[in-house]
Amino acid sequence: MLWNFALRSRLFVNNLISISLWDHHSSCCLRYYKTMERAVVRCVPSEGKLTISFLLYGSQKHMLRDQSEELGKVLARISNGIIKTQGKGKKSKKKQLNEPCEAVEPIVRLHYNGDYVANDVSNFNAWQDGAVLHIGEIRYKIERNPPTFTTAELPVALLAGFPVCPKLEIEFGDLNDSVFTWFKARDPNQDSWIEAGTGRVFTPSNGDIGLKVKFNCIPGNQTKYGVAKELVSSSTVEAGPGVCTFDTRHLYTKKVTDNSKLRVLSYNILADIYAQTDLSKTVLYPYCPPYALGIDYRQNLIKKELMGYNADIICLQEVDKAVFNDSLSPALDASGMKGVFKIKEKQHEGLATYFRKSKLQLLSQHDIMLSEALRNDPLHSDLLDNLSKNPILKDRVMQRSTTLQVTVLQPLSNCSKPVCVANTHLYWHPKGGNVRLIQIDVALRHLKQVISVEHPGASLLFFGDFNSIPSSGLFQLLSQGTVPETHLDWTSGGPDEQCPMELHNPFQLQSACGEPSYTNYVGGFHGCLDYIFLDPQMLCVEQVIPMPSHDEVTTYQALPSVSHPSDHIALVCDLKWK
Repeated sequence: MLWNFALRSRLFVNNLISISLWDHHSSCCLRYYKTMERAVVRCVPSEGKLTISFLLYGSQKHMLRDQSEELGKVLARISNGIIKTQGKGKKSKKKQLNEPCEAVEPIVRLHYNGDYVANDVSNFNAWQDGAVLHIGEIRYKIERNPPTFTTAELPVALLAGFPVCPKLEIEFGDLNDSVFTWFKARDPNQDSWIEAGTGRVFTPSNGDIGLKVKFNCIPGNQTKYGVAKELVSSSTVEAGPGVCTFDTRHLYTKKVTDNSKLRVLSYNILADIYAQTDLSKTVLYPYCPPYALGIDYRQNLIKKELMGYNADIICLQEVDKAVFNDSLSPALDASGMKGVFKIKEKQHEGLATYFRKSKLQLLSQHDIMLSEALRNDPLHSDLLDNLSKNPILKDRVMQRSTTLQVTVLQPLSNCSKPVCVANTHLYWHPKGGNVRLIQIDVALRHLKQVISVEHPGASLLFFGDFNSIPSSGLFQLLSQGTVPETHLDWTSGGPDEQCPMELHNPFQLQSACGEPSYTNYVGGFHGCLDYIFLDPQMLCVEQVIPMPSHDEVTTYQALPSVSHPSDHIALVCDLKWK
């Protein structure tokens, strides 16, 4: 609280400017302290135009001008605008008195370092930070490119016990240098507020149920602060679901791991575009209340669950683009993570990979759409030739927009140990085992190319919803290194789609979390579909975070539910460098 008081005092003092003005008409030097108005100039050299924004006589002015234009033209435009405004007001008054109308031309000048700025100076050079704009008796301090929030939004749904993370985008500043203060309403029926916390994230308590929340944010950088924004929630805080399936799991992940370890996570979070279909509501998840299927509700649970794992690498599937931008990234960025997103072609959802900025840095990305790579990359020419022997299966494979997200990361503590993080969500159909075998072979070939050519010596971590149970040909290929042409998955699509071939895995991999009884639990199915595969020559498993108990999963019959936001369960484990 003392720090907040000191900061506010500093902001106030920064706006009390000691200025010296020379009145050329009266030859009198006036020295005084005055709280100036502020005029904000946004000037980016690459854009060609600048904007000048200020409040004049109660009206907000916003001027868009060429950076190369002479200053005098802008000042004349301001002056003429005032004359027109005065003329309209006086004309109405004089008309009533039958008197002639006269508008007084105001003096409009720009000062910098105590001197007038010449009218022939370009806008780019004239509007400097700290200059003073004189409009008659009004003085404006010019703030050139001050820290500014270009986006500041609160989430729609607020739940007690769940973190509230605003979406913030800043220009000319840094969120780490900005100041954030939270308030809660003193009473539901009064516009009176009590300070409730500081920082980018605020978690309402049960005592805040029924109250609105206010967020005050001051954008900053290392030298100054910009104009504050104030946001008030559109809804009041509602009661949370109580105990969630992930609460017990968080007991194992209270702290971030040290530099010798990596905590990794894979999770299909159920895209909103799929959760809101009639099929989902009436057939797949009829046991789940409609409000608990809504994205505003579910993303509260998803954010709390992910933030509570304190993971170093998070790979997510079925991520809505809007959820990535507006919900997950603000929350995880506040937790020290950076994310990259790869949308599926012709879809509104895709794959997201997040990594902890204090431990890892991004080296490169090598994302592909599997069907496009198979068609166009010579790396897969022999596979394409074999697949072409069955046009029906080939067409089925080529119609899929399945994507492989590949992100190469480098540990900050050891530059010699890059990590190739692969993330995918393979074809979903129960009778699509043959398609998934083709897809995984394309993925493995691409990953081999990335690691052998682009980043030699990198270790592979392969995350995803593979839509394949442990007895599948895909799991056998990944965990045992080969799948024969006699495997039953080659016949999964029926006699018209048979195209058997022997496939080989160029990597030695093992399932970090073993073979859980299930990672997907819905009314009509439960089984293990999700995996984290690692290179055991580079990394070993230190700890597997226990899965929720069967009782926790089935408290509300199946998933998703009011206490679990997806039909899948996150896989979480701690890995240690060898």
